[in-house]
Amino acid sequence: MIRKLMLILAVVIIAGGGLMVFTYDLIKIDWVSFMEIQPSFKPMDDPLPVAVKSIPVEGAAYVPGMGAPANPVPADDVSLARGAQLFNINCVICHGDLGKGDGVIAAFFQFKPADLTASAVQDLSDGAIFLTISNGVSGRMPPLNENLNVRDRWDVVNYMRTLR
Repeated sequence: MIRKLMLILAVVIIAGGGLMVFTYDLIKIDWVSFMEIQPSFKPMDDPLPVAVKSIPVEGAAYVPGMGAPANPVPADDVSLARGAQLFNINCVICHGDLGKGDGVIAAFFQFKPADLTASAVQDLSDGAIFLTISNGVSGRMPPLNENLNVRDRWDVVNYMRTLR
């Protein structure tokens, strides 16, 4: 009787151990229902292009091939305050509080973030800065067109002018 109980206990332990191996992903089985193996896009990872002949809900920001757009937002107190707030949320982590390219995560990048106070940046037109914020810089800065709407990006451009 004890021998049968030991045999049953051994079978249960081996079956339970085998089940635990698969439960705790020691041996990984790719089931079709796992979301991690389905096609998906991670945030800021190759966003889908805008559909041909479509216009964003907020209106066209610029027309490709027509050069840099002109800044339609006056640099008043409201725009500068919004720009400062948006800069602190989206840009400070890389570019730093004063825009010098010394943000808290700048040391972890292969390339140092741009110094926004430098003449190379400040001499650019508002439209060129807007396009850089919108489209990013390949391999260096992600595009922020999905994070900031058109008005927000122009407010950040206006605030960047005060970093001089």
